Amino acid sequence: MLKNYFKIAWRNILKYRVNSLINILGLAIGLTCVILIGLYIQDELSYDTFFKDSDQIYRVNIDGKMGDNAFYAGYTPPPAGAALVENFPEIESFTRIYRPNADVVEAKTENGELVFNETNIYAVDANFLELLSYPLAQGDPTTCLKAVNSAVVTHQIAKKYFGETNPIGQTLFYGSEKQPLKVTGVLEDLTSLPATVKFDMLMPVENFGDVAYFNWSWVWLNVATYVKLTDQAAKDPNTLARLESKFPDMVKTQAAGAFDRIGQPYEQFLKNGNHWDLHLQPLTDIHLRSGEIVSAISDQGDIQNLYIFGLIAFFIILLACVNFTNLATAQAGKRNKEIGIRKVLGSPRSQLMKLFLAEALLYTLIAAGFAVLLVFLLLPFFNSLSGKTIFFTDIFNNGIWIILIGLILLTGFLAGIYPAFFLSSFKPVAVLKGGLTATKNGFLRNGLVVFQFVIAIVMVISTLIVFIQLRYIQQRDLGYDKENILVISNTETLRKSEDFFRQELAAMPQVKAATSSTSIFTKGSFGDFYLPQTNEANHAVAKDIVLESYLVDDHFISTLDLQIIHGRGFDARFNDSLSIVLNEAAAKQIGWVNPVGQKIRYPGGNMEDYTVIGVVKDFNLQSLHQSIQPFALFSNTSKSYDTGTSFITVKYKSADPKELLSSIENKWKRYQQDVPFQYSFLEDDLNAAYRSDQQLAKLYGIFTSLSIFIACLGLFGLVAFTAQQRTKEIGIRKVLGANVAEIVKLLSTDFLRLVLIAVIVASPIAWLAMNQWLQDFAYRIDIPWWVFVVAGTSALAIAIITVSIQAVKAAIANPVKSLRME
Repeated sequence: MLKNYFKIAWRNILKYRVNSLINILGLAIGLTCVILIGLYIQDELSYDTFFKDSDQIYRVNIDGKMGDNAFYAGYTPPPAGAALVENFPEIESFTRIYRPNADVVEAKTENGELVFNETNIYAVDANFLELLSYPLAQGDPTTCLKAVNSAVVTHQIAKKYFGETNPIGQTLFYGSEKQPLKVTGVLEDLTSLPATVKFDMLMPVENFGDVAYFNWSWVWLNVATYVKLTDQAAKDPNTLARLESKFPDMVKTQAAGAFDRIGQPYEQFLKNGNHWDLHLQPLTDIHLRSGEIVSAISDQGDIQNLYIFGLIAFFIILLACVNFTNLATAQAGKRNKEIGIRKVLGSPRSQLMKLFLAEALLYTLIAAGFAVLLVFLLLPFFNSLSGKTIFFTDIFNNGIWIILIGLILLTGFLAGIYPAFFLSSFKPVAVLKGGLTATKNGFLRNGLVVFQFVIAIVMVISTLIVFIQLRYIQQRDLGYDKENILVISNTETLRKSEDFFRQELAAMPQVKAATSSTSIFTKGSFGDFYLPQTNEANHAVAKDIVLESYLVDDHFISTLDLQIIHGRGFDARFNDSLSIVLNEAAAKQIGWVNPVGQKIRYPGGNMEDYTVIGVVKDFNLQSLHQSIQPFALFSNTSKSYDTGTSFITVKYKSADPKELLSSIENKWKRYQQDVPFQYSFLEDDLNAAYRSDQQLAKLYGIFTSLSIFIACLGLFGLVAFTAQQRTKEIGIRKVLGANVAEIVKLLSTDFLRLVLIAVIVASPIAWLAMNQWLQDFAYRIDIPWWVFVVAGTSALAIAIITVSIQAVKAAIANPVKSLRME
């Protein structure tokens, strides 16, 4: 019987070819979108799940508050991991990650010396590859990082330096000191690995004195710490809450000495309303559930995007199913005699329902075949848009193929269930007498058309707002000049020659100015907390304040066009080693009425007091996702800090910097032959901060376009069927003198009215959804009214074109043939 159902369904597909093509095309596009989105979601959800015992591993985060500055970060003080293992038997081990500054790596080969700047090197504890089981192609994870002079590299790095030679036992030379490192392990390709932390090279953390030096400190937050719970503790759902309830007492005991050392007794620190709390975050939650948790080493996404994509997938496949339902009920008039005869010959309603469901399933199976083919063809393009490395074979892994089969069956059921009920309910006597027409159930079809266009218009409005917001944050005044700015990295390797090199660059005719600083926008900063010196005269209200900072020379403010609003900037004519320039946010938070001349104490170092010599207008260090934080500029003559990094920022005149770059590189080689010349453009660095937003916006745009196309397919089919049902009416009207425009208006008016209703319904829904989405931006647009006008007008225009194609075709048909057919 089932074979017979499919045979009849196949005959109907061939009989109603236009209808079949529209249904298959709509379902194929819908399934293609769902499969691609499903692969994207599956990849996002798989992050860090490949690690052995991933359910027992947690990242230690810190929730801190100093004065008015609150933060949540995926970093810890260096001694935190050891203290947790020592104090809590539920925690069996820990490992740490420290990210040093970018440095030079060199290899001596038969073909000469190879030197590259490497920006993705991590320093880790010896047990790192035991606790986090990254796939090793060569080497022993238990021993490969135990020796201080060892290094583990990825397959790409091994090939980059040693070609096809076995890298194990080969020597790399690290940094300007050319520290020899013996390659003891080679990792497999990490490019497509769904891991929140990726790297090119690992070194023992003992190579970096900063970590060892600050092993006493509970305020130096520059390492990421991961801990592993015992198997028994991990199985107990109450372990996490129980542990975190004990952490405050442990921190109070462990951190007291460190806070005393920096002149901030911990008990007083807490009494001032501050806190310094540790929390455990499941490893598999880091990628999607980190929210506002700050981390420079973790690839942190947003689970909200998965919810959005999941809704898009649901609505797109729903649009395709609605198309099928609409077209199936619309063509009921053509199948009424078939249904009536089957009922007269004894077919029960259940049998007819199975027949129509089998027909819907056959449509879906054919569409699924085309969808899989489209996924195969489109996957490279999808990967380039989404920044993913998804393979076609992933469809057949991790149970995806089971979900795909379920999706096909569900789609077939959703597409066919209403037509099955509707068509099987016809009374045979009424059908054979001709008492049934396709206009029955028109209210439902109209409602489904409105529903389709509501979804499509909501997606259009949302996509427009996403693009407008991205354009706004890319064009907003950041508080400095970002155009024609060249950033040269690794200039700390020039040592005492750095300022001579900078002066040479500043003297070039193509260069307006050049400045040296420990960092530059988008490259990070160093942070610490300070004590504003309060008295009745200056009205300071902040007890302490956290400041992000750069060390800069006296050309920094003028080169970047920062605006001084009070006082002055650094000047070589003065001794500014104990001077500080604040931004507006810092001065406001402290509460000084007249900031210039006031003092702020650094409780670390030698308890220096820095005098405020100026206040600059607020400027953004990173993307506009984050609000402006209190910030300070220190003179590079200050002895309190040594970050070990330096950048030279060049403001140039020419629109085409190729010649300038060549000249600068030649000068660089005269000063520094061992370190490659490395540069970037500030505007490109800033745009990179929005790359993930741009990728998502492009995906939204594509899926929105496809949803409109699917909705128009259904509209196209409905107009075609309406025109066929009204063939005689159209013929009579033409004979009586109606022109083409009047016929087109006759067929179009009702459908365009439905689209207009959809615009009215969709607008408030889109406004509510996008207003919520915009909350994630510290700087956001006010949703403009014209977006709704543009979206509505576009939807109406597309609908007019779609309807007109069929309406004009019907209007220009020969009325004689139409009447003869009747």
